[in-house]
Amino acid sequence: MASVEIRAVRKSFGPVDVIHGVSIDIGDEEFVVLVGPSGCGKTTLLRMIAGLEHITGGEIAIGGRVVNQLPPKERDIAMVFQNYALYPHMTVRDNMAFSLKLRRAEQAVIDARVSKAAEILGLRELLERYPRQLSGGQRQRVAMGRAIVRDPQVFLFDEPLSNLDAKLRVQMRTEIKTLHQRLRTTSVYVTHDQVEAMTMADRIVVMHDGKVEQIGTALELYDRPANLFVAGFIGSPAMNFIPGFLRRDGGETWVATPAGVRLPAPRKIGGRDGQQVVYGARPEHLDIVGGAGGVPATVRVVEPTGADTFVYAELAGTQLCAVFGERHDFRPGETIQLQPRLEAIHLFDAQSGKKLD
Repeated sequence: MASVEIRAVRKSFGPVDVIHGVSIDIGDEEFVVLVGPSGCGKTTLLRMIAGLEHITGGEIAIGGRVVNQLPPKERDIAMVFQNYALYPHMTVRDNMAFSLKLRRAEQAVIDARVSKAAEILGLRELLERYPRQLSGGQRQRVAMGRAIVRDPQVFLFDEPLSNLDAKLRVQMRTEIKTLHQRLRTTSVYVTHDQVEAMTMADRIVVMHDGKVEQIGTALELYDRPANLFVAGFIGSPAMNFIPGFLRRDGGETWVATPAGVRLPAPRKIGGRDGQQVVYGARPEHLDIVGGAGGVPATVRVVEPTGADTFVYAELAGTQLCAVFGERHDFRPGETIQLQPRLEAIHLFDAQSGKKLD
């Protein structure tokens, strides 16, 4: 096992810079997920760790050894690709054993490792099948088995679940996490799905435009986002944002919206009177209150999901979403009173996007 140290790494394609001095320390046995929208640089960074992309600047060290100039085969890593990358003319057994045969490993070692990996992944009865005879989930297990038999220092996963249907993605998510808990191999996992990242990672690295926006556990990013981008990206449904101006008077603090609506804010929040801010409230932190005790919102769409009810409404000229555990029979056009939970409100500077402490 080994740590992975990424130090001020840059990547350019000609005059275009795509990775801007990224630094990340990944501990031994840690499962770290790189997450972000398409084009943020997460896959490029993973490929640089693997040695499939040249590093323009900075250093990458695996197990304390700088690997910038080492070819992929000498980095002691194993990669699981999005498209499985299985050899169609080989059986499951041969696909899993192929890398060991290239190393000229003894047959007894090959058989033992393939057998162990097949047992871990539930593939023992499929060893003589060909990829065309397998389901998508089974093919993904074979791809992971091929990585396991190499016994690498680091596993690299490049969006391995994106080709699976929703139900199978949930199942495979659990299987990969269980596999990591069993093997305790350092793992770097790339995905654009923030739910996937939150449910699997020891720590999450949120990337945007080739930069790291924030690093932390799932709950750290959810409860204490560093800026507007992280707040909007982490969480499903996404956090609601309402623009306004911070106001302080007589010990009271609120946000005044351009529509004239007054939104309550914590008195100890940072920022100056009159500062242009963005008011952030997660859908589950908006409560229904009776009478005129809350902020009026006009119902637009109601989506019952069984366990929860999603209500999309217009408040202060802004579309927002509220999630309720209890069931409501709202009608479009109806006015409801919403009360934000003060302890869960976030304020962001409108210019920089940074959170106000």
